[in-house]
Order: sequence, then C-alpha cells, then structure tokens
Amino acid sequence: MPRAPRSLVSGDVRRHNLTLVLEHLVAAGPSARSEIAAATGLTRGAVTALATALSEAGVVREAEPTQTGRGRPITRLALAADTVAVLVVQVDADTATALLANLAGDELHRVERRHGRPMGDPEAVLDVLAEVTRDALRAAAMLGRRVVETPVVVFAPVGGEPPVVLADTDLGWGVVDLLDGLRSRVPELPAAVTLASDGWLAARAERSLLDDIDDLVYVKSNSGIGGAIITGGRIVEGAHGVGASLGHLALIPDGPSCECGQIGCLVTIAGPDALLERAGLTRLVGDRGLAAALDEFSRRLDAGEPAATAAWNDALPWIARALQVLSLATDPSSIVIGGFWAAHAGSIERAFRANRPAVAEAFGRPASAIPTVSAGRLGADAALLGAAWAARDRLLADPARLGV
Repeated sequence: MPRAPRSLVSGDVRRHNLTLVLEHLVAAGPSARSEIAAATGLTRGAVTALATALSEAGVVREAEPTQTGRGRPITRLALAADTVAVLVVQVDADTATALLANLAGDELHRVERRHGRPMGDPEAVLDVLAEVTRDALRAAAMLGRRVVETPVVVFAPVGGEPPVVLADTDLGWGVVDLLDGLRSRVPELPAAVTLASDGWLAARAERSLLDDIDDLVYVKSNSGIGGAIITGGRIVEGAHGVGASLGHLALIPDGPSCECGQIGCLVTIAGPDALLERAGLTRLVGDRGLAAALDEFSRRLDAGEPAATAAWNDALPWIARALQVLSLATDPSSIVIGGFWAAHAGSIERAFRANRPAVAEAFGRPASAIPTVSAGRLGADAALLGAAWAARDRLLADPARLGV
C-alpha cells in the first residue's frame, strides 16, 4: 500500500523518522548510526537522538562493539523491543494455533491443538482457539512481554465492519463473528485485534521474498483452495472483499455440485477432500488430521502409488487450466504455488506451460513473457508469518504504540 503523504507537523515528522530507523534495522539488521544515516537520508545527529529515544523505550539496543580495522570498534544498533510481542492466532480446517513473535519476527512461543473439525459447530472450534490463545498470553507474561497486536487468521473469506467470517466450507460455517466469540472467552485479549483471510497474508509474505515482483498470482491448497491476486503491488480485494476465491472458479462442464452452490468448481476435483477421497485416504483425516493425510497423499504420489497418481492426474489439467485463465486475465510476472501443492509445483508448471508458448505468440509476446511458476518458500507457516510481518509493519509505522 502506498505511503500517505508526509506531514510537516513536527510530531508527524518525528514519527516518520522513527519509522525510517526501525524499517532500516528490520531490513538490514544491526547497523551503525552512520550506516542508518546514509541509508535513510537523516543526519547523524538526528539518528543519534532517535536512537536514544528508541533505546530508552526498549525498542533497540546496542550490540557488542566489533573491530573492523585499526580504528575504534563500531557499535551497532539492533532491534530489541524486549517488552513487546505480536500474538498471531490462526484457525484452519484441522487445528488452532497461537504464535508469539518479537518485533523482528523471531518465534518466542508456539502452541497448536487439533480441534477435531466439528462441522457446523463454530463454538467448539472457538473453545480450542481460546485455549491456545490463553496459553500464548501466559507465555507472554512469563517472558515479560506486552502483546501489542493480535492478528486472527482464518482460512475463509472475511468481510463486514466489524469484520466477520463470511463462510467457511472447510468447517461448515455460515457467518461467524469470530472476534466477538474469542473476546468473550478471553477477556484479557488486547484491544488491537484484527481478522484477516489467510490467502492474502500468505501472498504478501511470499511476495516479500521475491525481487521486483509487483504482479503475482498466489494459489494454495491446504484445506480448500484459495490464494490472492496482486497487481501493481496491491491485493485485488474486489467490491465485497472476497477477491481471488480461486477454489470456486467454475471450470468443469457438468462437474460436481459445490457447497458454494455452483457446479464444477475447481475445489470439487482438485481440493484436498476430493483428492483424499479418490486416493482412499478419507479415514486418515479423522484418525490423524488433514495435514497428516495430505502428507501421506504426497508420499504416495511421489512413490507412484496408482490411486494417488490417478487422483492427481485427474486434477492436474484443471489446476493448469485455472492458472492459464488467471494468467491471461491478470498478466502476472510470477505464479507462486502454496500449501501442499507446493511440493508438486513441478508437475503443475509443466501442465501450465504446455500450451503457453502458442498463446504468447498469438498475443505478440515472447515466450519469456510467460509467468514463472514456483513453489512457495514459507510452507505451512506462510499465513502465520504474513500476519506477524504485517503486524510488525503496522507497529513500525506507529512507533507511539511501542512507547516512543
């Protein structure tokens, strides 16, 4: 998102300059005051004053001096923020997770519990989500950390004001006010609580690891099928905040009925439940959980087991077709594959590229203009890390919340 125009009000100037210093330390790591001044355009005196304020607030600390030559040792500043933390809470089709992280994004504590996938019963899932949240808050207290922001991540579309889960076909939910349910169970929850869909967060996190990519399609499968479209560096949210519901692209003529009400959605043939059923692994979901069942599916697929291979070969052309449609509709530089599909990005890329050269030629474009297809690098933690990093960025943009 583009930065707001810089204000000339003195307090806003100071806040802006504090943010510059913090963003540099996040991006570059421990740095000397002179290095910060050179990178940010601030004067050495301004950096010294800002560093003093940040140090007194416990946000930065001086690292051990290092000798780089015959001159005086260099003392570098490093992020500390030893008194604050971000708590990310996530619920997916299988588990409830709470991740406590410091301002640099380092993991301080994690707890994960299966909720048993009680279909159509959000209250039971909320009970487990509240348990892991309380556990993480206790850990924060023991570590002497003040939780300054709590992003809540769901594997479902989010909308409204205040935001609610609009529907979750993985759990059989309709509209659910997840934040209200969590607050009623965990009254000590900090005030700064947000709700977001996993696909957008994961896409932003994966994009942050790519160089100079402003136009990207991110598609993932770990419960259903979801993702995000980024164009010009911005998420395509859509008129109702449910852009990039990629699992519900209705592609398959006379295909199966989908829980969304359409016919022939991609998720009905390529979603995890469909693949596991064809591979004879549905019972394993109940016994060991969805993630374990998908790991077993991938193992069998890699081993060439006939049922798993047949299920994947049935789904693969439709996955490729979805990416082909999205590629022409959005013209991305890159397509990133997430979730358990990431382990099979090679076969997805081959199926996708099968008819792309002809299309590129027809549009007068070189074959090099075909978007790259690659596996995501963050694995199952993509949305968790995306939420933690987004919270960090919000805090860096408002240093007053850190006590400075």
